Amino acid sequence: MEKLKQTIWTHLENKDMESLKKLLSNLEVIEILNVMWELSAQEQVIVYRLLSKDKALLVFEQLDVHLQQELLSSFTQERVIELISELAPDDRVRLLDELPAKVTKKLVTSLSVEERKETALLMGYEEETAGRIMTTEYVRLKGSYTAKEALEKVRENAGEKETIYTIYITDDSRKLQGVLSLRELVMAPPEEKLENIMHKKIISVSTGTDQEEVARTLQELDLLALPVVDKEKRLVGIITIDDAMDIIEEETTEDIFDKAGLADLNNRESNRSERLVNGSVYQIWRVRLPFLVITMIGGLLAGAVIEVFEEALNAVAAVAIFIPVIMDMGGNAGTQSSTIFARGLILGHINTKKFFRHLGKETLVGLSMGILVGIATATIATIWQGIPELGIAVGLALAITMTLATTLGFFIPFILFKLGVDQAAGADPIITTIKDISGLLIYFILASYFLGNLL
Repeated sequence: MEKLKQTIWTHLENKDMESLKKLLSNLEVIEILNVMWELSAQEQVIVYRLLSKDKALLVFEQLDVHLQQELLSSFTQERVIELISELAPDDRVRLLDELPAKVTKKLVTSLSVEERKETALLMGYEEETAGRIMTTEYVRLKGSYTAKEALEKVRENAGEKETIYTIYITDDSRKLQGVLSLRELVMAPPEEKLENIMHKKIISVSTGTDQEEVARTLQELDLLALPVVDKEKRLVGIITIDDAMDIIEEETTEDIFDKAGLADLNNRESNRSERLVNGSVYQIWRVRLPFLVITMIGGLLAGAVIEVFEEALNAVAAVAIFIPVIMDMGGNAGTQSSTIFARGLILGHINTKKFFRHLGKETLVGLSMGILVGIATATIATIWQGIPELGIAVGLALAITMTLATTLGFFIPFILFKLGVDQAAGADPIITTIKDISGLLIYFILASYFLGNLL
């Protein structure tokens, strides 16, 4: 796969579109999907446009909704309408649900009468119900057909249906009477009527059944598809196993966050992440630039601290050697802690009601690591510079700075979280600023104290 990605990137870099188009035509859909995730937005559009029409549709149906929207924004209106029309009804509705209302309305009116009816039917049901996620593309036959006639009908309509492996038998009013697998139909005597070979014991769900219940039923019974009926027991659609797997994954993730009390947090962080990754330059500036300005001001203040202790630096030049170590170790410890906090919060490992217990433990971890690193660095500084007092100052400064940094690494993101501020963009700059100023102050004060006789 890595070799394939490199080949595609090479073709893109060399603008060798003919070779890239030929390569893509020989790839499976799953290979194209795996590569698409690694490409930039512009490269994704180029690769997608080089796909054959049939393969492009298969790839589009499997893409994340956000990526589908990105691709649509790069197409002409005619191409968007054509693509929306080609999608299976359930996939079409899933995409339309995510688009702005005005765009959805415009696209729906551009569909054919039949497609508009199918789309309106599905969008008329409540969200997260069987009616909303079902497809209307299935094989429906009458019980009076012979096996031979039925096979002819399947052949005629196979290209338009989402699945042909399960065949549903209905009467003239579309009431579900039986079900039959394609294998059973192929194996049946040509003149045998479907009503004689169909299974009359049918497992179905209603249009109002919760989507998670539908998905679990499909999984537990090991079915390829499940019929959906209305209040009058008329067949109106089916739900396939691939849709069920998507639902189970989505619902399981939701349940995890609900149990952890983090459903709202997940949605909020997801929206922020989407804005920071795919938003306009101005939107990204608004979130990130203020915190970088804070860091800049903090850097200037750190410079002012160094200026205050300029005499000490001039008297004992060796003091300056260890400034990068103090600042870097504190920065690394703080970044580790803020990352651990963010991940623990999202995954539900951190209970915000018991935050100070988590904070106490993290402070203890910071202190223990600071002591170990401080002792090691103090020993090295003493041997290297031959000044034991400097070694003690460096060791103590590291221990205190790392303890402070790990504490801030948990505390600052928690405060930002409580204030509703984006912790991903804000935590590290604030931690760095506080840590740099305090770290330098601590180091210089200790150095002045222990090296007083040398200054």
